[in-house]
Amino acid sequence: EESAAARRGERGDEGPAERGPGAAFHMFVLMEDLLDKLKLLSYEEEALRRHNMRPLSRHYFALPTNPGEQFFMFCTLAAWLISRAGRPFEQPQECDDPNAVISNVLSELRSF
Repeated sequence: EESAAARRGERGDEGPAERGPGAAFHMFVLMEDLLDKLKLLSYEEEALRRHNMRPLSRHYFALPTNPGEQFFMFCTLAAWLISRAGRPFEQPQECDDPNAVISNVLSELRSF
């Protein structure tokens, strides 16, 4: 397990300075990988058009710009991915309690 964490650039509780100069940009690489995977699943046509939402930028979740909007986008994508995996999952609304939404998402993921 330690070697897998080392390959991903994780070294326990060391700060970014101890991990090297590229560690601060790791979140941007992860976001670009996530976006590539979502595009392979046609998220723009299947998830975003249905909810009249704009496509994600390359760094949408890597930078905290609008936490409420980012949270809703995350919940929308999570619900879509759960439904895509064959489980019925109700699309959360912006007015829903964030704790309840996350609890439902986590509960559904645990049942996988």
